[in-house]
Order: sequence, then C-alpha cells, then structure tokens
Amino acid sequence: MKPSHLLIACLLSGTLLPAARAMEWPGIRDGALHLRVEQADNLQVSWQPAWQAEANEEHLYLQAGDGRLLAQRDIAASEVRGRQQWPLQVNGSGYRLEIPGYSFRLYRVSHADSSAALFEPVKLHFSAIVPAGMQLYFRVRAGERAVLAGKYYGGVSGLDVQRLSDGLDLRLPLSRHAHYAQSDRLELPVAAEDQLWRLRLHGHGKAAFWLDGSDNLFAQHPEHLFSPNQEFGQVNLELHTQVLGPTPKLGVALPYSPPEAPELLAQLAPRAASYYSFVDVMARRPRHEQAFRPLYLNHYGIRTDTTLLSRTGRRPVLSADSTTLAGLQALLEGIRAFGGVGTHYIAFADEPNLNYPDYANFAGYFAQIATQIRQHPGTREAGVRIAMPASSRLLNGPFREDAKARRGLDWSRRLLAEHGEWVDALSWHEWMVRDLRATRLYRDNVRQAAQLVGLDAQGRPRKALLLGQTNISSGNGISPYEQETQFAALWWASVAINSAQDGLLELLNWYLATDEPDHLKGMIGLAEDGRFYLKPVGLAMVFIQQHWLEQVLRLDNDAFEVDVLAMRSGSRLSLFGVNKTMRQQQVQLRGEPLNCSDQEPPRLQLFSAAARLSSEPVRCTAGAWHFSLPGESLFALSWEAP
Repeated sequence: MKPSHLLIACLLSGTLLPAARAMEWPGIRDGALHLRVEQADNLQVSWQPAWQAEANEEHLYLQAGDGRLLAQRDIAASEVRGRQQWPLQVNGSGYRLEIPGYSFRLYRVSHADSSAALFEPVKLHFSAIVPAGMQLYFRVRAGERAVLAGKYYGGVSGLDVQRLSDGLDLRLPLSRHAHYAQSDRLELPVAAEDQLWRLRLHGHGKAAFWLDGSDNLFAQHPEHLFSPNQEFGQVNLELHTQVLGPTPKLGVALPYSPPEAPELLAQLAPRAASYYSFVDVMARRPRHEQAFRPLYLNHYGIRTDTTLLSRTGRRPVLSADSTTLAGLQALLEGIRAFGGVGTHYIAFADEPNLNYPDYANFAGYFAQIATQIRQHPGTREAGVRIAMPASSRLLNGPFREDAKARRGLDWSRRLLAEHGEWVDALSWHEWMVRDLRATRLYRDNVRQAAQLVGLDAQGRPRKALLLGQTNISSGNGISPYEQETQFAALWWASVAINSAQDGLLELLNWYLATDEPDHLKGMIGLAEDGRFYLKPVGLAMVFIQQHWLEQVLRLDNDAFEVDVLAMRSGSRLSLFGVNKTMRQQQVQLRGEPLNCSDQEPPRLQLFSAAARLSSEPVRCTAGAWHFSLPGESLFALSWEAP
C-alpha cells in the first residue's frame, strides 16, 4: 500500500458520532466543506447511491489550507455504498473537502461540533438533497450588495431569511423556469455593519441556493462562520528533456454553414474541428457542405477534423438505409474533392451508447457503414479514417437509465474486438466534469483510452485518440456562472493541459464555436445588440494557441491547484499553466534545458479576468527560476533553449 493511501484506509464504523457532539451535512451532491479545527477531530464521510452510481466512479479530495492535496479517495463504480475517515489535526490553516459534481452519490459528512465548518454550494446547479427543516447561517459584510439566489429542482421550493440584528424577515419563492440558466434572486439590504442572517429551506429534496456579491459560505451555527485562509501556495516544477509525444490539436465544433463571425474564428485559430453531417440534407443536396468545408480547410487551415453522421435536428439513431447511404456517399465525394489534403475522421453516430437501443443494434449498423466506406474508391487516399464510437463519456456511463451497460470504454472494447481492423481511431465526448479540481480526470481518460488501443514500439497509441467534443455541461443544462465567466477560461486551460500531459491525444475540441439559441456554450457569443464577441473562454483560447507548441516534454509538478504543460518547438520552449484558485502561488522551476545563472530570464505572460494580459518578473535564486502567479490566472513562460 502506498504511504499516501495509509491515511485514507480507515473506514467508518456503522454508527455516527454521539449526537451531542456530532454535526452532520447530509446528502451533498456538489460542493465543498471548509473546516477550522480547534481540537483533534475525525472527518467522516459515507455515501449511498443517488442515481446510476454503479456506472460512475467518483473522487473526493482533502486539502490543507495552503492548497496542498492531503488525500484523494477514489471510489470505484462498484462501490455504490462506502465510508471514509480522515483524522484532522489542529492547524492554523484549516482544511477543505471537495465533493465534485455532477455526483451520482449522496454524501453524508460528519465531524465534531468543536470544528467549525462552512458549506460552499455550487451555483445554479443543485448541490444537495436536504431533509425537511434545514436551516443555515451566513454573513454579509458591511457595504456588500449581496444577492441570495436559488433554483427549484422539484425539492426545496422557497428560501426564508431573517436578519439576526433586528429580525427583518424576507422570502424568496422558487419557481420553475423555461430555461435552465434562469434562477430566482433576492437582493439583501446593504448595511453599514456586518450582518448575520438565518436561512430556512422550505421543503426537502433537491436544493439549490447560493450567494452572489458576498462569500458563498453557510454554517449550521452562527458562531462557526469564519473566513477560510487563502495562504500562498507553493509549486515546485522540474523540467526534463524527454519528449513524451506531440501536443493535441485544439479546436472547436464548427457550424454547419460559413461562420457568422469569421474574424473571431480566425483569432481562435483552431487546428482541429468537429462537424455534424446531416445525411438527409446531403441525400437531397449532395454539394451542400461545399459551402463551408473547403473554407474551413483552406482559409482557416483546419486540416484535422472529425464528423458525426446524424439527421437534421440532431436525430442521432441511424440505420444503413438509402438516405444514410446517399448522404454518406455525398460526404465521401466531397472529401475526395480536397485532393488528399487533411485527415478526416468519420464517426457513424452521435453518442451511440446514449442513443441507440442497445450495443448489438449499433454494432450491426457500424459494420454496414464501415463496409461502405472501405468499398468506396479513393477514400483512404483522400484522408478518410474511421473513428468509433463517439461515445458519451468514456470511463463512466451516459446520462440515462441502464448506464452501467453503456459505458463508452466497454462499447469501445467490444467494437475493437469485433471490428478492430477497420478502426483507425477511438473517439469519445466528455461532459459534466464541472469542478476545477477534478479536471485531472481528463488525463485518466486519455491514459485509459491509450491502454485500451495499445501502444506501438515507439510508445504511440495504435489507434488515434480523439476527444471530439467536450464542455463543462452537456445539452443545455448550462450555468452562466460557468459559461460566461473566467471559470470557463480556467476550465478549458486545465482540460487542455491534462488531456495533453502524456503526449497521447491527437485532437481536443471544445463544443461549440459560436453560441446557438438553445446551446449558449460557444467560445463566441452574441450580444443583445447583434454584435459577436469572444467570451472569456474564447479569449483564453487565443492566449493558449499563441503558446501551444508541438511536442510535450516531461514535467514533474507537485501542485494540486496549478496545472502546467511543458512544450517545445525546435529551440522554442514554453510552460503553459493555469492557477485554478483564488490563491496566489509561488512557483519554482528547475531542470533541463535550463541554465538559470547564465540565461536571460524567460518571459512570463499572464491572462486573468482582472488584467486580461500582463507580465510579471522572473528571478533566478539558488539555481532555480522563481515567479508568482495571481489567483485564477493562465500563464505562459517562454524562452529559447541555449
């Protein structure tokens, strides 16, 4: 057993702490607990299934107050029920327990009432399943324009608040809304002094509540309210000359028409793309896609793409009927017209493990379409390649009943066993990793995909690995707190870094390029005045592409909150990274090819919400480069190899 696992090996007994000294947080699905420990305590966590738990592995993270990862609890999909205990020692910095969403389990957390705990719920999405009569406390600082917000998910139907200083009562009813991103809001009166409020939740079940304009923190006792530490973090990096592989091509899902904001798409500089090809449209109008595919290929230089076959309205279940075959024929002829320029992966259906009746139904269809492509003259020479299965998620199941029988990894394994000689690439989509601390799961995805297809003598995957679509949330269940803010920039940078970390992935596509009316998930948004603009994630993409080099170098990184990728193109080197938290970080870089005493300092550029682009000094101390990172920022450290 690894030493780091000794801390997490203790299991709860079947009973909780005595009621007189126990505090419980029941039914957490998405959020964090901040703890301040006054005397030695045991943090106890137990869980039970909420929905489709047997199809989904999960992870818990326990951090110190300075951001260090103290323990990680990996929960296998088969562990639908379980317990975990961590000893907590008295310290000056406190602890943070992260329960990343979207979670398929109900987590019950308990600790001694001598330890103060604050719950930080996720915004907009529901964060817990609560019992009737739940009440909490929160603080609003002097002068803050705080807003209490909530959303109805069929459980908690209203929020009552009372100001403790004078008994002022206010109520916020929660109602259903036509659009997922909408919520109910209550402006709290501004006061000249700090104010404590009591929050009562009406009803029971799914609960969504949060604070804007003030600390989004809630306690079970008013005396437990405190301000969590944001101590400086320490990041130690060691660079190596070993080349792990190429960086993936970063791209976007492109519209089924010429772009409406061509200059902004050019700024994003996508090197890869994903398309839908609607077979019913192509059967009627075989040259329809010539209005945009050559433009993306030649004008924007996008030479690697993946195409999903579907029907208009994204009706994903296809059969090898005359319409599908005619549409496929038109698609292949259009690609042949490119004269062999580019690599064009075709996936035969959109997320079949989510949409098809069963595996056998899809596998039969797959075999028929693969045969058609292989028999079509000149497709290989034109750069056409077969990708499969474009699953909804890889390691875990899709969002539907019987998800355990539909894991993307399992369907991929079966298809490879049956039709591996026809398959050029393993493709999948990844959704609902909504927690910035959990984005490391993308690295796990890529590693397990590579393990599935196997590696050749050069250590390269035997089939190309394609992460054809990804976003924070699936469908239109999106939050403006995530899509419209710096959060999306941090998330995308972290996902790109983790996906690229081992040099195994060929392409990574964000979904979508431009907002659609019912999918506001683009890098390019549309303002009320009709003007297109780059959203924070789009601005981040511009910054990333400027520093995204060709090869991945080995880099050792001991930080949990800061992700970093080392890259090289010829003599040019770059460290691209992201500080995912509000904490300022002190970074130390050692290794090769570096010569701290004889080199000019590398150039450090920063991208943040506060100052979109800025720079910071880099200094040489004791043979290592040192620099500071502000909170919630992207950075690029660039230099020329000696």
